[in-house]
Amino acid sequence: MKGIYLLLGTNLGERLGNLKRAAEILETFNMTIVDYSSVYESAPWGKVDQPWFLNMVLRVDTLISADNLLDACMETERRMGRIREEKWGERIIDVDILYTENEVIEENDLIVPHPGIADRKFTLMPLAEIAPNEVHPTIGKTNTELLKVCKDTLECKVSEYELIL
Repeated sequence: MKGIYLLLGTNLGERLGNLKRAAEILETFNMTIVDYSSVYESAPWGKVDQPWFLNMVLRVDTLISADNLLDACMETERRMGRIREEKWGERIIDVDILYTENEVIEENDLIVPHPGIADRKFTLMPLAEIAPNEVHPTIGKTNTELLKVCKDTLECKVSEYELIL
């Protein structure tokens, strides 16, 4: 599959190193990173009393199925020590599947496109950076158009951190 976009997020430990390590682990699952965004720093979403996040979007190509892609994302989180204790809580790493080509998947454990894309600047800003004209398959707007109408008021900006993958 081509046209797969993954969102990485972290707000614990050495955040920049966490993003790099997650990308390295993902590549061990027969994925090739073909593009990636700048690193963005954003205020926490959903639960505000926690450290700010670093986020970035990866565009990957792979031959694995969407279900196996989900398994790879969850295994990456597990290998890095993520423990799911609280929704929207602090995390060493979060790996979300945003798009898988133009597929629409609605299963118990996997919904693609990710249901939060249109509501979150920390997702839309890096996504629009590397895929401005990619059309959301159910909303029918490009990432750039979605960003322009996004109602999220939380601060999100390109960070001073640079990451080379």
